[in-house]
Amino acid sequence: MNIILISAFLGCLALSQAGRSDLKIRWCLKSDQELRKCSDLTAKAPGLVCVKRDSSEECIKAIKDGEADAITLDGGDIYKAGLTNYDLHPIIAEDYGQDSETCYYAVAVVKKGTDFKFSELRGKKSCHTGLGKSAGWNIPIGTLVSRKQITWAGIEDKPVEEAVMEYFSASCAPGATKGSKLCQLCKVDCSRSHKEPYYDYDGAFQCLKAGSGDVAFVKHLTVPAAEKGNYELLCLDDTRKSIDDYKTCSLARVPAHAVVSRKNPELATQIFELLKPLQEAGLFSSEGYSAKNLMFKDSTKKLVELPKTTDSFLYLGAEYMATIRSLKKELSTDPSRALKWCAVGHAETTKCDAWSINSVDASGNARVECQNGQSVDECLSKIMRKEADAMAIDGGQVYSAGKCGLVPAMVEKYSLPCCGSDTCPTDVEDPSYYAVAVVRKDSGVTWSTLKGKKSCHTGLGRTAGWNVPMGLIHKGTGECDFSKFFSQSCAPGADPKSNLCALCAGSGKGVGGEEVKCKASAEELYYGYAGAFRCLVEGGGDVAFIKHTIVEENTGGNGPQWASKLKKSDYRLICPAHPTETFEVTQFAKCNLAKVPAHAVVTRPESRSDVVAVLKEQQARFGSSGSEPQFKMFQSEGGKNLLFKDSTKCLKEVSDKKGYREFLGAAYLSTMDTLRECASSMSDLERACTFHACQQKA
Repeated sequence: MNIILISAFLGCLALSQAGRSDLKIRWCLKSDQELRKCSDLTAKAPGLVCVKRDSSEECIKAIKDGEADAITLDGGDIYKAGLTNYDLHPIIAEDYGQDSETCYYAVAVVKKGTDFKFSELRGKKSCHTGLGKSAGWNIPIGTLVSRKQITWAGIEDKPVEEAVMEYFSASCAPGATKGSKLCQLCKVDCSRSHKEPYYDYDGAFQCLKAGSGDVAFVKHLTVPAAEKGNYELLCLDDTRKSIDDYKTCSLARVPAHAVVSRKNPELATQIFELLKPLQEAGLFSSEGYSAKNLMFKDSTKKLVELPKTTDSFLYLGAEYMATIRSLKKELSTDPSRALKWCAVGHAETTKCDAWSINSVDASGNARVECQNGQSVDECLSKIMRKEADAMAIDGGQVYSAGKCGLVPAMVEKYSLPCCGSDTCPTDVEDPSYYAVAVVRKDSGVTWSTLKGKKSCHTGLGRTAGWNVPMGLIHKGTGECDFSKFFSQSCAPGADPKSNLCALCAGSGKGVGGEEVKCKASAEELYYGYAGAFRCLVEGGGDVAFIKHTIVEENTGGNGPQWASKLKKSDYRLICPAHPTETFEVTQFAKCNLAKVPAHAVVTRPESRSDVVAVLKEQQARFGSSGSEPQFKMFQSEGGKNLLFKDSTKCLKEVSDKKGYREFLGAAYLSTMDTLRECASSMSDLERACTFHACQQKA
C-alpha cells in the first residue's frame, strides 16, 4: 500500500514538474498582422501561444477572464486595464535606449513649409494614433483642453470627442464612432487596429505624409531618419523645432508601453523568461508583415522587469493620471464635495472621525471624510488612485510622494507670527525645524562614539529620525547597511525580524502587541518624535534622533504619563560639528544635525486648489485660533502628533509654482540624494514610482 502511495506521489510530482516546463503563455493579438508575427515566433519559443481578439479592450477582458495571459499596451490602455473591474498590472516595460529609456516623448509633427503654430491648430486636420492612446490622444487633447484652446465644460455637457470635432475641421482618430468627423480622414474602417492603415504611430504619420492631415500626434521616434528633414515639431511656446529637438519641444514625456497581466508574481516571471531569448530573435521587428509596431514597438531596444509592487497607477505616475482624469472631468466641481483625508493607524483614524463629525456644514454635509491606511506609503498610493485626497507628512515622505508625482499644497507653520502673512518676520525661524541627536546626560555617548550603540528613530524614511542622521553616517562611513552600524535599534517601518526593530515595544498591551511591533504608525509606542524619545527613556536606547522641541515638550511635567517625572537637564545633544562634546538641549541652534523642512500636506496636482480651499475653511473653524472649540485640528488625544504635528499653529498655502524639490530646498535634497545611494533606504512605493522618470519634469 505504501509503495502504491509513494508511486502515486512521485507520479503527481513528475506531472507537476512536466507541467511547469511545458507552461504555455497565451499572448493576445489585435490584428491578422500581429497574429502572423506571433505564429512565426512560436517556432523559436514553443511556450508561446497566440490568441486573437478584435481590440485592446477585448484583450484586456480575455486576460482578466483567464483566456489569455499578456499583451503590450500604451499608457491610456494601461490605465483602463488597471481599473477595478480588470485589475491588471504592468509587469515588463519597453526600453528605447539612450535618452528615452522607459519613457518617450509625445510630439506634434507637421510638414516643413507650413506656417501655423500650436496655438493656431483650430480648424486644422488632425491625425491621431488612436482614441484614448497616450501620444495620439490623451496628451494632445488633454493639453489643448488645459490650455483652453479646446473649449469643454465636462462630460455632463458633452463628450470630449464632440469638443474635439468642433475644434479640428476633420480627423482620423481610430476607435472613434464610424461616420463621425473623427473618422473622416481615415482610410479604411477607422478601427483601433492595424486593419486601419492610419492606426498607431506609423499610421498617424502616413496620414500626415499623404496630405490627409495637417498635424500628426505621435511619439518622438516615429518619423524615419531619412525623412526628418521634411518635417518639424510644434512647440508649446509657439515656435517650431527640428524632429531631433523633441526634448525641448514636446507635449509631455510619458511612460513607455508595458506588458500587462493578472497580478501574479510567478506568472510575471514566467512571461519575462519566455520573452528574454526572443529579444534578439525578431521580437522588436515588424519587417515583412505590412505593418509596424506589432506586439512591441519597433523602436524597443530591450525589455525591463518592473518591481513586483508596481501597479498601473504607480507606473503611470500622478502627472499622467491627472491628464487622463482631465479628459473625464465632471461638468463642475461640487463645492460641497468632502475632502478625503488619509489617516494611518487606529489613533489617527479616531481623531479623523471626530474631525469628520464636527466638519458637517449648515447644509448637513461633512466637509471631511476619512480613509485609512496601514502606513504612509499605503495612504500615498490611495491618494494617487483618488481613493483619498490628502494627508500631512514629513519632509522625507514629501520626497517620496514627489517622486510619485504628488505635490505639496500646504505647509505647517510652528510660529503664530508666521500665520498672519505669507512670510515670517525676520526674527522668527519658520517653517523649518532642527533635526537633533539626544543622549542621556551621564551616558558618555558622543557623535564620535556612536558606532555599536543602540539607536531610536522616529521611523524609516522620516526626516529627523532617519534621513538626516543616516545620510550623515553614510557620508562619513560609506556604510549602507545601518543594522551593522548600530547594535540594536527601533526604526519603525523596518523589517520586524532585523535588529533595526529589536528595541521596538509594539503596543505595550501584551495581547496582539507583537503584531504591531515596529509598525510605522502610532500603534507602535516608540513611533514618531515622542516615541523615539520614549525609546531612549525607557527602551534601552543610547541615542534618539528627533526634532529639537521634543525634549522640552516631554519634560518638566509637560508630557504624558510616562514622561511626567523627566527633567530636560538629564539630556544632552550630540552632533558631527562637535564630535567629542555634548550640549544642553536648548543649544540646538549650535548643535544639530540639520535644519529641515516643515511637514506638508500633499495631494494630486489636479486636486491642489480644492484641498487648499477646504483646509483654509477647516482651520478657520478648528485651527489654533478657530471659532469652534469642540474640535482642534492641531491637538491630539490618545497619542501625539496625530494627523498634524501638535506644535502646528496654522497651515499656509504652498505656491503652485513650487514642486516637491523647490519646497524641500537644495540642502535637504542633497542629503536625500546621498542617502538614495543606499538601495535599502528606498521604500517599495518610491522604487515603483522611480523605475522611470516620466513623472519628473524633463
